[in-house]
Amino acid sequence: MSIQTILVRTDPEYDVTIGPGLLKECGPRLREVVPLCHMAVITDSTVAPLYLEIVKDSLLEAGYKVSTYVFPAGEGSKNFNTLSSILEFLAEEQLTRVDCVAALGGGVTGDMAGLAAALYLRGVKYVQLPTTLLAAVDSSVGGKTAIDLSAGKNLAGAFMQPSAVLCDTDCLKTLPPHVRADGAAEAIKTGILCSEKLFALFEADVLSTNPELIISRCVAYKAGVVERDEKEQGERKLLNLGHTVGHAIEKCSGFTVTHGHAVAAGLVIMTRAAENLGWLTEEAKEALEAERIESAIESLGLPASTEYPPEALAQAALSDKKRAGDSITIVAPSKIGRCELKKIPVTELQSIIEAGWALE
Repeated sequence: MSIQTILVRTDPEYDVTIGPGLLKECGPRLREVVPLCHMAVITDSTVAPLYLEIVKDSLLEAGYKVSTYVFPAGEGSKNFNTLSSILEFLAEEQLTRVDCVAALGGGVTGDMAGLAAALYLRGVKYVQLPTTLLAAVDSSVGGKTAIDLSAGKNLAGAFMQPSAVLCDTDCLKTLPPHVRADGAAEAIKTGILCSEKLFALFEADVLSTNPELIISRCVAYKAGVVERDEKEQGERKLLNLGHTVGHAIEKCSGFTVTHGHAVAAGLVIMTRAAENLGWLTEEAKEALEAERIESAIESLGLPASTEYPPEALAQAALSDKKRAGDSITIVAPSKIGRCELKKIPVTELQSIIEAGWALE
């Protein structure tokens, strides 16, 4: 399988490299963009037994000094306590401004390590080594880092672009089905946003047969959006398709529903709402695109509904970071390959969710 590289033209620019065997080669590959220094590898208790020694050995052989920090896996660790512990670790290890943090793991690790890098000494370099499909197709690219607050998800954070991203597709082989499905939700979200051509790949089950193709297409699409709107002032808000409801589901469940599964239900609810409220184009209605989206999501082992009622979801969404005063921006599908931003009064959100909500 060939190695693919996608350039993200932000400031600074960086490459996203996709292919097998990259963790074993991370040392020499990172030397091309990060001078030899003290590398602090941050990972979680699930990933550490699988990949930490591989990464550490490669970095040491390349000439880096290496320190490692492992925190308990799961969304429950995405908080100030873990962030504080990581920052204290970086200080105890005496990292300086010429040193680097490496995020080895999924989306939670990428967020935690990235935000720690943004805060420590007012900013040190960091690199992303995603090990999940979700991190590979979405969270490792674009520079968003955040932690959760008791009021809601991702409410404290910073924009911090990595120096490099190495997506080792061999890591996908060790993913449990439900974790792989989490990533599939973010990937299919990109298909709905991007094009009919990309969406059709999910219907053809290309995610199972050629995940590298899906990852590269998703990364290329997101890279373009981020380049045009790095700080999420306009177009980048489209990447939140399904997330207002998805984050509300996560919060209502006490984060027992994982991010991808919550977003999947959010995608279906917003698509159903768009159909019932007349936001879909006539072409999309005739092509039964709402049904296609729901079917594709269910075929990936993801939920198309949630047990939490519209009132509870709307209330949970009041703390969503996309809220601005008495209004909130939602993302509504018009057709596969085209979605629109709609700024609505928060008082209308419940009725919109009701238009797409269905308990099966």
